[in-house]
Amino acid sequence: MSSFNLSSQKWQNRILLVFAPSVDNHSYQQQMQLLREQTSGFTDRDLVLVQVLANESYANGQPIDESSAAKLRDRFGVDKDNFRVILVGKDGGVKRQDARPVKATAIFEQIDAMPMRQQEMRQQGRK
Repeated sequence: MSSFNLSSQKWQNRILLVFAPSVDNHSYQQQMQLLREQTSGFTDRDLVLVQVLANESYANGQPIDESSAAKLRDRFGVDKDNFRVILVGKDGGVKRQDARPVKATAIFEQIDAMPMRQQEMRQQGRK
């Protein structure tokens, strides 16, 4: 089990945080289904999925320790009993917050409209 530090991701990755009480939470299940349909879009956008649940948490599918999860809950003010989806940009700022499941395409469209992402797409086009 490893720790997860948001600041170590700064300027490297965008972070999509999914907070939920448990894997049995209906909103969580719905959200994960919406994201599973679009996994390739995560890689293209340097997007790391972090699932913060009451009893277990993961960053890109790898278990992270409870203290890392607690720090994320504290930083974003999300109680263990609440569902929330939060997008954090490469600059470390919150770009989007949703209290209900959100389609991956909506998240991707928002990322693609960001100036840094526009620059990345131009650079990828030149490779």
